[in-house]
Amino acid sequence: MTLPWWEPGSFAARRPFLESRARIVKALRGWFDRAGFVEVDTPALQVSPGLEPHLKAFATWLETPEGERRLRYLHTSPEFTMKKLLVAGLDRIYQLGHVFRNAEGAGTHSPEFTMAEWYRKAAPYTDLMADCAALMQIAAVAAGTTDFRFRGRVCDPFRPFEVLTVPQAFDRHCGIDLLGTEERVERLAAAAAPIGIAAHDGDSWEDLFFRIMLDRIEPHLGMGAPTMLADYPVSMAALARPKPDEPRLAERFELYACGVELANGFGELTDAAVQRSRFEADMVLKQRLYGERYPIDEDFLAALEFGLPAASGIALGVDRLVMLATHAPSIETVLWAPVQ
Repeated sequence: MTLPWWEPGSFAARRPFLESRARIVKALRGWFDRAGFVEVDTPALQVSPGLEPHLKAFATWLETPEGERRLRYLHTSPEFTMKKLLVAGLDRIYQLGHVFRNAEGAGTHSPEFTMAEWYRKAAPYTDLMADCAALMQIAAVAAGTTDFRFRGRVCDPFRPFEVLTVPQAFDRHCGIDLLGTEERVERLAAAAAPIGIAAHDGDSWEDLFFRIMLDRIEPHLGMGAPTMLADYPVSMAALARPKPDEPRLAERFELYACGVELANGFGELTDAAVQRSRFEADMVLKQRLYGERYPIDEDFLAALEFGLPAASGIALGVDRLVMLATHAPSIETVLWAPVQ
């Protein structure tokens, strides 16, 4: 019989991990405060939960005093509201809070988890890479370790991080000229066949891209030293702006350690018309894949139209960071209480 998580004997096994978690979270806040960030606290209940096609949200009903019922969602990220705060005049902000993503769990996922999200006005997205390096080192010191570990993989957060572009990663680990496929699924399928990855019926270019990424590239990232996987194809830009010198790529990067994705950062898109077009395309894809779509936050687009200043922003999974820094075997080990 499995003991409940709150039973003292069961809890005792996780207590050292949780005490380290408390020290790490305190240290993260201290770094943001010293770096001149203002901590904000935005509502989890939103008109739109976030519009990346593969994210699934929790929905609920808001009842007004007049008895009106309005559909609302728990946010998958505080991004929309935090960018509205940039429009309002703030220039360096961060948030440590809970976000919610349905249909996620096991090992490196939890349907409710803690995210650190921060924005720098008038800063290039490469500045966020230096932020990530500093936060990883702070987490390691707070945990009393010199390395990150997960499932036999080791990463030294004190080593200089590697910046690897997505096209470079496909070439290095798969021998694939990604940009040469011109986002045509038949070309990517032909390039992937020699490494034993076949296209499935109905696959899009993006479907096959992610299968190659998960199977052949991610396991190699952040091994020995952290990896900043940068410059995604612009079709996967989400809320990132295109690179000025290479419009086929976007100012987007992800941070990896021990083969685990820790953070996702952007040079932020400020063009409201382009952002609307991307949102609408993403919801068409979501409808095709999952039979549903989420509403667009018109207030967010109005804020972009009013004028989002040039900025860079990033979201980092705090639970995963703690998991790696404490050498925990899973996310649940470092959660004060699991989602039931």
